[in-house]
Amino acid sequence: MPQPRLISIVGKKNSGKTTLLVALVKELVRRNHKVMTIKHGMHPFEIDQQGRDTWRHMHEGGSLATVMETPDLRVLLAKPDAPLGPRELANRYLADAEYVVVEGFKESDLPKIEVFRKSVHAEPMFQPHVPGAEHFLAIITDDREFRAPIPVLRFTDTAWMYRLLDIVQQGAK
Repeated sequence: MPQPRLISIVGKKNSGKTTLLVALVKELVRRNHKVMTIKHGMHPFEIDQQGRDTWRHMHEGGSLATVMETPDLRVLLAKPDAPLGPRELANRYLADAEYVVVEGFKESDLPKIEVFRKSVHAEPMFQPHVPGAEHFLAIITDDREFRAPIPVLRFTDTAWMYRLLDIVQQGAK
């Protein structure tokens, strides 16, 4: 079975990464692709509240992993023995996907699409002569004046999503 093709949506805080990821996933799904996602977070969180059954399974019982199954949702809760990168996560948990769209993991070697909003940050993450720049496939921006040696898509362009899909389908690895 072929491995899923991965693409990462990156950008600075409040740049619109989640909004872009949702729009991209929606369009890939509309085109009949099997799409799954990974969200990279930098802060610890609890998906379940202390005292609830799944919390008790892991924190009181010592379970390494718990699956919560409901009619509408299935959630895997697992204690990581070591941090996994996006490729390892996709291969372990999302191997049935055609595309895995990742939010974050900006330090990874994944192909990247950056969301850069001049209205929020003065400069993009992408810098052409910095190590890792070769992983950036395109930048989507609200800055009409921004130029880069990679494709620059503007939210004001009517066909930016179609251009983005072409870039993703050619560049996802």
